[in-house]
Amino acid sequence: MKNILVPVGASENALSNLQYAVDFAQAFGAKLYVVQVYNVYTKAGTMIKIDHILEEDTLNYLNDLVSKVDTKNVELVVRALKGKFIDTIELVCKAAEIDLILIEPRIYSEDDNLFLGKTSGKIVKQTVMPTLIIPEGYVFKPIETILMAVKSAVIKKENVLVPLKAVKDNFKAVVNLLLVKTPYYNEGDFDMNEELSSLVTDTIYSDNPTTYYGVLEHYKLHNPDMLCVVRRKRGFFMKKWEKNQIYKKDFNSSLPVLVLSELK
Repeated sequence: MKNILVPVGASENALSNLQYAVDFAQAFGAKLYVVQVYNVYTKAGTMIKIDHILEEDTLNYLNDLVSKVDTKNVELVVRALKGKFIDTIELVCKAAEIDLILIEPRIYSEDDNLFLGKTSGKIVKQTVMPTLIIPEGYVFKPIETILMAVKSAVIKKENVLVPLKAVKDNFKAVVNLLLVKTPYYNEGDFDMNEELSSLVTDTIYSDNPTTYYGVLEHYKLHNPDMLCVVRRKRGFFMKKWEKNQIYKKDFNSSLPVLVLSELK
């Protein structure tokens, strides 16, 4: 893991999230891209564009934020970027060969009832990049145990397990696989290929309506430091990802959540 992207918002949690990102990047020897995306407006009734003012204000905000964290000799690239949020994030990921997007649950939203605000939800739902969601105020610590929860272990895409393997290898972590038999179960869904099998220390089986309920049943028993789930049409969040926002009443986590790309 060489390049990590941190989209920064204006929430009260921005500082602690950036510090976690620095600590996480240091553990990998990775470069950290700290960005904020702003829109372009034209002042009503005039032809005077104020995008240069927004760019300057955004850069000042980012540099002030960076000045308040312990950078620990991590290489930071700070950028104020103009454009539509998701399109811009995707362009950065491609140009900078980003391996992981690290986000806070609510980049801009102040609604305490939300687990994921609209902006964070867009990143999780609308991009194909692996994403690490860090709980608000969470302090970095080495990851010793990972609970990976899926309803199907069938892998048809290449490299989707690379972020999980990177975390496992870097921290010498134990990966426990939770296979949840849901009403959508198909014969062969629990057949693991060699790549996944080589990562897993222990396999747990559960019958539940959704993968999420399986996690609720088992995560306290295994006491993981990280939860790993898969982005798919009928994956971990199911209908919860039909909207960009996710409320705490539907899902909440006190642990970092690694969201992998679709396995199929």
